[in-house]
Amino acid sequence: MNKKNTNDMFSFGLNEKIINKISEIKKEDKWMKDFRIKAYKEFLLLKNPEWSKDILPKLNFNSYIYYSSPFSKETSWEEIPQNIKNTFKKMGVPEKEAKIISGINEQFDSKSIYHDLENELKEKGVIFCSIEEGYKKHRNIFKKYFSKLVSVNDNKYSALNSCVWSGGSFLYIPKNITIEKPLNAYFRINTKSVGQFERTLIIVEEGSYAHYIEGCTAPIYDKNNLHAAVVEVYVKKNAKFKYSTIQNWSTNVINLVTKRAFVEENGYMEWIDGNIGSGLNMKYPATILSGNNSSARCISIATSGKSMKQDTGAKMIHIGKNTRSSIISKSIAVHGGVCNYRGSAIIKKNATNSYIDVNCDTLIMDKDSQSNTYPIEVIENDTSFIKHEAKITDVDKEKIFLLNTRSIDEKDAKHALVLGFVHEFSKELPLEYSVELNRLLKQII
Repeated sequence: MNKKNTNDMFSFGLNEKIINKISEIKKEDKWMKDFRIKAYKEFLLLKNPEWSKDILPKLNFNSYIYYSSPFSKETSWEEIPQNIKNTFKKMGVPEKEAKIISGINEQFDSKSIYHDLENELKEKGVIFCSIEEGYKKHRNIFKKYFSKLVSVNDNKYSALNSCVWSGGSFLYIPKNITIEKPLNAYFRINTKSVGQFERTLIIVEEGSYAHYIEGCTAPIYDKNNLHAAVVEVYVKKNAKFKYSTIQNWSTNVINLVTKRAFVEENGYMEWIDGNIGSGLNMKYPATILSGNNSSARCISIATSGKSMKQDTGAKMIHIGKNTRSSIISKSIAVHGGVCNYRGSAIIKKNATNSYIDVNCDTLIMDKDSQSNTYPIEVIENDTSFIKHEAKITDVDKEKIFLLNTRSIDEKDAKHALVLGFVHEFSKELPLEYSVELNRLLKQII
């Protein structure tokens, strides 16, 4: 099936016929087609949360295309069309792959188009492929974990993703495997009015470690694009996992993402979450600390400029005893942008001797920008505690003046202050990504 025929089958709008077409193209089993239809029915029933009415516009779901493929099949790098290769070269992806990346999975619109993994990792039993390949070739693992952490009725947009999911990553790391180099996925919306609904499923078995980096971009169109992804991460006993995101969607993108991790005894989960773009971004990586002595950390930055709203934060849910977590949120509002922190810190009754540390800092760079904080904090036992600090600051004029006296102009001086403000985030990234983050931050000031 060629590109033209595939995309011609999909017009604007969402219904069971469209869902069946997606399932047919992917040659799915009946259980997956039934799963999609069930999710669609849940999507029609579910409402947006009451608190979102002030930030989330009423969406016309018939104004989007729910499947778009750049071409008909997964392929090797040599077979990728030159125009798509040029996009990756502009982003520096091939160079990064050669220098620091041990595995890579790349996606345009609805379809993964290129995947590679070092032979050394394959020999150790590591599986890193598109979500479709994971579904077809690793059925037992896939079916055991898929949609068990984020159910079809978890929220309206997890239901939407579940009925039209396409593309994304499948990562399985066997027991006692340490992967030193980061694994990488890159997602790009490349067609106007297209919704992108990738699905990521990650299982890190006992005693293993890996770092997964996700990058997201989109060009600017005169019509909105919708991105509603779902990420499920399972961190087993004594395992450690780090999930880094640098999202640079254009302002025409509405980004509504559900990310969740489940951590067993002595496990550790870390979210490094960078939100640079999108007209509206609603994302709150969640961690369920189920096992005793498990721990987690979420470090996030959100930058909001003209015509942008960043509604971000994190959720930490403690179930196991002696559990520890921290939330570090850094927000930058400029040119009339809005940054909201929305987080949950919950310690359950049996999670005795547990602790959550929440730290929210916002840098407001002009009088037209704003920041708001909406925390939910619950402790259900008397041996645990939550610490919360929040601070809002403006640009330090004395520091700007001091830098000006050293022949640094005002824009570069502000950029230097911003880099210092987000240092706690950027130091967690590989050097190449930290450099890219610095470049992106300079553009918004």
